[in-house]
Amino acid sequence: MSASAHAPNLPAEIRRTLLLAGPLIVGQVTSYGMSFVDTVMAGRLGALDLAAVAVGSSVWSAGMVFVVGLMMAVSAAVSQLEGAGRRRQAGELTRQALWLALMVSAVLFVLMRRGEWVMSLIGVEPAVADLANRYLLAISWGVPALAGMFVLRFFSEGIGYTRPTMYIGVVGILINVPLNYVLMFGKLGFPQLGAEGCGWATAIVLWLQLGMIASWILWRPRYRPFQVFSRFDGPDRREILALARLGLPIGLMVFLEVSLFVAAALAIGTLGTIPVAAHQVAINYSGLIFMVPLGLSGAITVRVGNAVGRKDRAGARRAGVVGMMMALAFGALSSLVIVLFPETIVRLYTSDPAVIALAASLLFFAAVFQLADCLQVSAAGALRGLKDTRVPMLYSILAYWLVGMSLGWWLTFRLDWGPAGMWCGIIAGLTVAAFLLGGRFMRITASWNEIREVAREPRG
Repeated sequence: MSASAHAPNLPAEIRRTLLLAGPLIVGQVTSYGMSFVDTVMAGRLGALDLAAVAVGSSVWSAGMVFVVGLMMAVSAAVSQLEGAGRRRQAGELTRQALWLALMVSAVLFVLMRRGEWVMSLIGVEPAVADLANRYLLAISWGVPALAGMFVLRFFSEGIGYTRPTMYIGVVGILINVPLNYVLMFGKLGFPQLGAEGCGWATAIVLWLQLGMIASWILWRPRYRPFQVFSRFDGPDRREILALARLGLPIGLMVFLEVSLFVAAALAIGTLGTIPVAAHQVAINYSGLIFMVPLGLSGAITVRVGNAVGRKDRAGARRAGVVGMMMALAFGALSSLVIVLFPETIVRLYTSDPAVIALAASLLFFAAVFQLADCLQVSAAGALRGLKDTRVPMLYSILAYWLVGMSLGWWLTFRLDWGPAGMWCGIIAGLTVAAFLLGGRFMRITASWNEIREVAREPRG
């Protein structure tokens, strides 16, 4: 079919992608906002509690992003089943995903309750380590809710209903603030728990969010054809292994990208207080605006997956390309804002002249990598829609660590470029990932046989 024949569908594709992406973006921003609120409220208690929340939340985040990435397989698989009209099978798959979530959460629960060895390994100050460990012991009780909530959330996103992600995100942050206040500061008769109270508040919010989305799926008519809760299924080894094979590479891919930024922060931490503070400002703002292409990526997964389920090669390719172009357009806009107003952005975080000067210069690098970052995350979402996860994981190892971290370390410590060297490494890693992932999507979607192979569709 010619490109002209597809042209009338372009506005409709953009509109449908935006309708899916809007609630996802709000949900991502509110999730990011919970971390911001925790940090700000811990800072009111003093340096010790702030440090404990910073260290504890870093350990928590490492496990959390892997679990979330693993559960992303649900969205990819369900979107294809929805596109094929196999709704009951989508419900069956979701029930098996809940068993996988239970198994994974059991492992993460144990790991979070053994967090002291991680802090001992990296040499965290004993007073900070003790309080951070109490934070982890508290938040670990929310692990099963975290895994279950993301299964149900990605199921809902997979069928194209993304509003619950926004609802639970908004309600979560609205509940998190007063819970933090009561438990961290010892109000309404509760003891002052400090950083530990922050962990308990997050655990409670996660269980409330699980209850909210489960109730929504149980009672809303839109979900009835899927019969998610209509029966009890025991664990099916074959289905669970299939989900794990699809999801493990996604989890590792997400973990590798996040760990690049964590490792960069740790490396810059050896350069002194001002570089650390400036890097934190620049990376925090970059993380905030990254929530937009990240939400868009989830929508692209659904649009591509639906088209694959319908056996619509052109539709899958169009959904991916349009989504990537939308992400690039946002990247160009965010780059322009950063270039035009770097000091204005930095002054929202700090009034220290030295930090402002260095952070403003680092924001220039953030502006440079916006296009690459938006392209790589949207291309990764498009590939998930094809259920293509193993090769992208290998691309991530190459791009983020063999290129990004290696180059960043060499420029920072061998050539004495300071924080700018590490940011150059990040730019290089994201750029390599963008070209590899984007190129792979274009190559696979050129042929239905290629799509069928990666999606593991039966032949015939």
